[in-house]
Amino acid sequence: MKLLRKRDIPDEKYTNAFLGYGPEDSQFVIELTYNYGVDKYDIGTGFGHFGIAVEDVAKTVELIKAKGGKVTREPGPVKGGSTVIAFIEDPDGYKFELLERGPTPEPLCQVMLRVGDLDRSINFYEKAFGMELLRKRDNPEYKYTIAMMGYGPEDKNAVLELTYNYGVTDYEKGNAYGQIAIGTDDVYRTAEAIKLYGGKVTREPGPLPGINTKITACLDPDGWKTVFVDNVDFLKELE
Repeated sequence: MKLLRKRDIPDEKYTNAFLGYGPEDSQFVIELTYNYGVDKYDIGTGFGHFGIAVEDVAKTVELIKAKGGKVTREPGPVKGGSTVIAFIEDPDGYKFELLERGPTPEPLCQVMLRVGDLDRSINFYEKAFGMELLRKRDNPEYKYTIAMMGYGPEDKNAVLELTYNYGVTDYEKGNAYGQIAIGTDDVYRTAEAIKLYGGKVTREPGPLPGINTKITACLDPDGWKTVFVDNVDFLKELE
């Protein structure tokens, strides 16, 4: 990845770094946050992993090992499927799934979150967020079902992978994972849709102090946080 930008906010005692495979106005990126003086967090049991698409998983794993990275699952086909994957862990314990696929405009391609009621979650993300159910797969042998949600096909867009483990309705979220951010043309209408379809708005829509970018924040039925950011304001902020 490339370091796209970094900002220090001494008044609020934190520093951000934005990393990705292309510019923020057209790519999905990871926002790393360092809070002054805090060197350890609890990731919990609810957050799954980030997904990264690579053309050769085995070769990527060898490069990661050569640079001192931690491989937690060697390359091989996914349980119950044929896609070649591997798992690695960053220095803070976040898991990354490497997925073997052809060239893609969006290498940072997935965020996996565990949910307690898959149909409820699918309904919420479709109606409140305007996402599409791209595919759903049940794996009775390993006792889980996944749903891929997004705004376009998986090979060209970042998607949300929702995982339901049979019989598990609640997870510990810890304090490490923050949120997903999504662009919107109207934060006010988005907030109304979220309220209408069972989400909880935790920050009413409006401009952020200091930078005037309009946002709204909400929790889904499982308590996962999403921030919606005004598209036009975000481009001004990047300038």
